[in-house]
Amino acid sequence: MVEIRRGTVLVTGADGFIGSHLVEALVAGGAAVRALVQYNSFGHWGWLDTVPEATRRSIEVVAGDVRDRGCVRDAVAGCPVIFHLAALIAIPYSYRAAESYLDTNIRGTLTLLEAAREQGVTRFVQTSTSEVYGTARRVPIDEEHPLQAQSPYAASKIAADQLALSFHRAFGLPVTVIRPFNTYGPRQSARAVIPTIITQLAAGARRLSLGALTPTRDFSFVANTVSGFLAVAAHPDAVGEVINVGSGFEIAIGDTARLIAGIMGRDVEIVSEAERLRPPGSEVERLYAGIDKAARLIGWRPQDPGLDGFRRGLERTIDWFSAPENRARYRGGYQV
Repeated sequence: MVEIRRGTVLVTGADGFIGSHLVEALVAGGAAVRALVQYNSFGHWGWLDTVPEATRRSIEVVAGDVRDRGCVRDAVAGCPVIFHLAALIAIPYSYRAAESYLDTNIRGTLTLLEAAREQGVTRFVQTSTSEVYGTARRVPIDEEHPLQAQSPYAASKIAADQLALSFHRAFGLPVTVIRPFNTYGPRQSARAVIPTIITQLAAGARRLSLGALTPTRDFSFVANTVSGFLAVAAHPDAVGEVINVGSGFEIAIGDTARLIAGIMGRDVEIVSEAERLRPPGSEVERLYAGIDKAARLIGWRPQDPGLDGFRRGLERTIDWFSAPENRARYRGGYQV
């Protein structure tokens, strides 16, 4: 983490699922961290409110909005390294509110890139998503796989990624695009499939209501994803590159639900409900990460790969979501 320890590190979206875990890892590694969280009238810092007090005391929290030029310029000042995670991410909501996704994910990224260029940052890590690949045309999905947006969310992320890469090519901004596959773990949105399964079972459900059961995903425990962020930021060969981060392992949604039910000792019926399905043509049927480039270029590999690693990550996630005080932080009624 030599690069990361120079000056203050800015993390946008630090109040979110992955962002809060990244902040914790940076602080643990000795970095000075400025955390940009979305302003709200309650004064809440999102998931940063739940991290250990010693971690909270070690970070500088700035409330604002990535779309606001003045706010972003102030947040970037004195930060040679930027991890840009702030985004609207819920795929179902993007069907209903596409304009807000374009505004936050594209314009917000542009605002941050312009400030980074003005202030001469030494590393800009742009957070992408495996959703930009759409349904796999070949597996494993490497970074040369065609981009095919199957949701407004995916389209907004493709545009944001290309903006970031254009600033590298046109202006020499040291950008790396990290492309995490399906990250899971403590603090994940209750809309996501793994928390949806766990919370239904923890509430005593005998019938699991999910969306499509046959699509496959490459699930990566959040600590694994965070290690990828740290690796791409620290390695000079990552500049100008797109790098996948995943487990190199795929499993169907239905099989994931059965695995979780088995770990939790529950005998349940698993059903696919029409209202939880994506619109026709929008479902991404297969995601399976090709991670050879990360290993070859920056020496990064998943920490706990394969089915056994997935099971261990699920056990940790189940333990966290099974605690009533953690589930109480969520409202009910979320759908996948």
